[in-house]
Amino acid sequence: MAPFGLPGAASPGTVMAVVTDSSRLPPVHEAWLPREHALHRPRHGGRQLVALISAVVFFLTPTALWVFGMRPAEIENRKLTEFPSISDGWGMFTKLPQWAIDQLVFRGAAIDAADGISRGIFGEPPPFGTEQHQTGPLPGTTPSGPQNDESPEVAAGFRRVIEGDDGWLYLGDDVRGKCHPRKPLGRTIAALNKLRKAVEDSGRRFVLIVAPDKTTMVPEHLPERYAGKECAERFTRTLWPKLIDEAKAVDIRPLLEKAEQNVGRPVYYPNDTHWTDEGSVAMTMTLVENLQPGLTQNWQVVPGGMYSSSADLPKMIGRSGTKTSVRYAVMPDGQTNRTTLLALDIDRPVRRQLPPVPGSISEPTLVFGDSFTKAASGYLTAGFSDVTMLSYSTANDDLDATIEAFVRSEIVVVEIVERALAAGTAGFLYDGFIDRLAPKLAEQPVR
Repeated sequence: MAPFGLPGAASPGTVMAVVTDSSRLPPVHEAWLPREHALHRPRHGGRQLVALISAVVFFLTPTALWVFGMRPAEIENRKLTEFPSISDGWGMFTKLPQWAIDQLVFRGAAIDAADGISRGIFGEPPPFGTEQHQTGPLPGTTPSGPQNDESPEVAAGFRRVIEGDDGWLYLGDDVRGKCHPRKPLGRTIAALNKLRKAVEDSGRRFVLIVAPDKTTMVPEHLPERYAGKECAERFTRTLWPKLIDEAKAVDIRPLLEKAEQNVGRPVYYPNDTHWTDEGSVAMTMTLVENLQPGLTQNWQVVPGGMYSSSADLPKMIGRSGTKTSVRYAVMPDGQTNRTTLLALDIDRPVRRQLPPVPGSISEPTLVFGDSFTKAASGYLTAGFSDVTMLSYSTANDDLDATIEAFVRSEIVVVEIVERALAAGTAGFLYDGFIDRLAPKLAEQPVR
């Protein structure tokens, strides 16, 4: 046999191996190797070109649409994700996918199409209305077992939105927070009383008002069966007496019921988590009457035109919808309309000052609340000539600004929705916030 590595003849049955010195050969593209070679890879030139074009279209189309004036819309009950900052470190890369999703202009139409297909063909809502991707037409069951304090359980079977009859929708957190609270109700009430004491010890007045959940005020459209029905109803029956007796909360429910009788319909939107303008007016009048009984005796509330805006609950299940309400002119002195525009953002303190008129409270007032305060922001100016509105959900983002809003007020109103109290999720009801606030209030008391 010829020497190893050199060409030569071989006897029958002998396997010949040929080794070449690769350093003497020019580099060869893997697509040019023989098909039998282990490293052979075809070019797939046509497929690669299609993939490249698709990628360019996907990434450049949002930019092109933006140039021509088209903007992505907020189709969920939250703000669009902002472009992540380089200061986020590795978080910049983990946040990029959600930002990219939010920038898709036609995302709303795609979700509407998915919703229509799911309901029209399969006869059930799409899965993005459930927790843990629970699917199927059967209502989920309520999980049992101990819950960890300070860490809420995301329970299978609880829907983000509960679909009732006649098109009524309910927020699933109205139920889940009562069945699986983050902390015991007793601790939440103790924190409310600690905050009240800090405010009142500084010479300021303190008012607590609780915005009832829609499941509490309009339960008649709820389905007969849904996850958490029994435990939520049981918790609600316990909650309200404790809020009124132990936390000294102002009970707005009677005035809401009276408003419902006056207008002949519920004062909550069928497809939104919030009350209608009648509820916002009722909240304002309740606060004023609690602070100065009889002050609203000469108030005139005159209905105006209808207006519509986007509803929040359909967005949470991949649908779209609008809510319609009546705008009111509120005249505390019987002749001066004090209704103002809705505050679009109360994540930072929003202060509105108007000349005092009879029937309104002139002392500087802070309304420390949530989205129900935002919904009532256009009517609070009727009851308060110097009012600051601030969301407690962002109170810790700029703690100095939050404390300053408390300090410069003589009246502090805390408005909190029922589900947040039940679940114990409000961030200001923790010792860290109150312990920072109390000494600042004490340093600048109101005489």
